Amino acid sequence: MGLGISALLLLSALLVALRTVHAINRDTQTFADGLAGARQAIEAIEKQQAELNDHWLQLARKKDVVRREEILDQIGQSRQEMSAKLESAYEQAESLRESIYQQGHGLLRWTVWLFAVCVVLSLLCATWTVRASAGLFQKLEQQAGELTRMQYQFLESQEDVARRFSHELHDELGQALTAVKANLSALRGSADAARVDDCMLLVDRAIQDVREMSQLLRPTILDDFGLDAALRSLTDSFSQRTSIQVAYKSDINGRRLPDEAETNLFRIAQEALTNIARHSGATSVSMDLLSRGENVVLTIRDNGRGLDAPTRGASGGLGLRGMETRARGCGGALRIESSAGKGLTIEVTCQTGR
Repeated sequence: MGLGISALLLLSALLVALRTVHAINRDTQTFADGLAGARQAIEAIEKQQAELNDHWLQLARKKDVVRREEILDQIGQSRQEMSAKLESAYEQAESLRESIYQQGHGLLRWTVWLFAVCVVLSLLCATWTVRASAGLFQKLEQQAGELTRMQYQFLESQEDVARRFSHELHDELGQALTAVKANLSALRGSADAARVDDCMLLVDRAIQDVREMSQLLRPTILDDFGLDAALRSLTDSFSQRTSIQVAYKSDINGRRLPDEAETNLFRIAQEALTNIARHSGATSVSMDLLSRGENVVLTIRDNGRGLDAPTRGASGGLGLRGMETRARGCGGALRIESSAGKGLTIEVTCQTGR
């Protein structure tokens, strides 16, 4: 509304200025016409002066007294007419000059007042807008902080559930299936040996499925031996499943990191490898886990199709948006480098405090 009112005031100032300029042009034209009339009067005076000179010459030659009186009367009348015309021309010129002066100053006053009103109104509107925007940004920051905390709490709850469920699968169900397999082994000498062998195959397959599900939910090697061993196991199993070669390199030498850092980095690596297998079309991958002072840097590169522009929120799983949340969860940052046909590089910097 403030900007609209300012625009209307400026438009009115423009209309006033156009009207005043038109009036000034009209008065200037009138002034020019007056000057032309004055010029004609001066030319007439010069012509009458020439006639008077001729009459004076005639008087000087003929010495005619009567003729002389008539000529003097004509000269007096001519002088009066010339004086009246010149006085009228001067008065018109002065009147036009005063009119132009008044109109110019009036336009200046209108422009100054309108400019001052527009400036004051714009400042008021800008002040209100800045205050309103500051309040909105503060609310957005609070909501973003609350959303981030909720995301961290959700991820932590998800990891706790996955850890408990993984341990239950590995310990309880795995042990139960192992006991069933032992009982079936004792029955192999019975009459129905073929059916017992088939049950043994089913139990072996179930045990393998339970182990794979347990590893996907929460690998026990991550809790028992740390991030380095978990990433080595992850890359080996990934290569076996997908036939994509993964070159893994680390310099932490089995050193344990904070539990939050290990969990987030492992999940980021897990999601990155899943996306590579599904979408990239890569044939080789390199994964580096290197120490950088108090930070640890996880770098994953592939030679796949890459991305035209790194987008937030890849399809499937956590995606890049989830990776960013994980990176922030361990006090770090996620950096993505990619171009079409040149692969994708994901670099995660995580604080370890060591």
